[in-house]
Amino acid sequence: MSSAVVIPAAGLGLRLGGETPKAFREVGGDSLLVHAVRGLKAATAADLSCFVVAVPAGAEEAVGKELEPYVGDARLLVVAGGAERPDSVRAALDVVPVDGIDCILVHDAARAFVPADVIERVVAAVRAGAQAVVPVVPVTDTIKRIGPNGEVVDTPDRSTLVAVQTPQGFAPEVLRRAHAAGAAIGVTDDAMMCERLGVTVQTVEGSPDAFKVTRPQDLLLAEALLAERRLR
Repeated sequence: MSSAVVIPAAGLGLRLGGETPKAFREVGGDSLLVHAVRGLKAATAADLSCFVVAVPAGAEEAVGKELEPYVGDARLLVVAGGAERPDSVRAALDVVPVDGIDCILVHDAARAFVPADVIERVVAAVRAGAQAVVPVVPVTDTIKRIGPNGEVVDTPDRSTLVAVQTPQGFAPEVLRRAHAAGAAIGVTDDAMMCERLGVTVQTVEGSPDAFKVTRPQDLLLAEALLAERRLR
């Protein structure tokens, strides 16, 4: 048995600015998407045999050529994504092989520098019996819940709060069932879709390196992280 990974990379990433879609912005001479694929391939214990990437319509051939050198002997499929993230995940999920896959990862290209051990922890937890798994890190800021007029209504105990990262891992039949149910309205990740079906979502330790490139200052942080890794 082996794993497959779905990478939704069809979004524009407007908060990052510029005309290039976020997944194709470069850090250290390579796109975030290339860094993400390279990092996934480095997680050898995950046994990734299939990469499925959803990209803007019309970019399939070019992206396939760009990524081919980084997937090794794994299968690479590039499909046209949709208007929203769940649409892109669903389009990619539709072509993931049914046979021989015991774990499907869903990974954001914007989290391009996830350490291999995080990826391997997610896959190991799915293979140990968890139906849905997310990597998490503790919340360090004080969090406030606010009302419609901006007033503070509650301060949750942050010891019970975590920030969720990717890749998220799923038993294949669970992820397919979540998407077939069409419960995508208002969801921010695939684990939330599974939660709505009553599926228990397990957590594993994430990493500060798995931050999401969202704003221009995150590109600077990514450049610094990459430079540090190259010195190791």
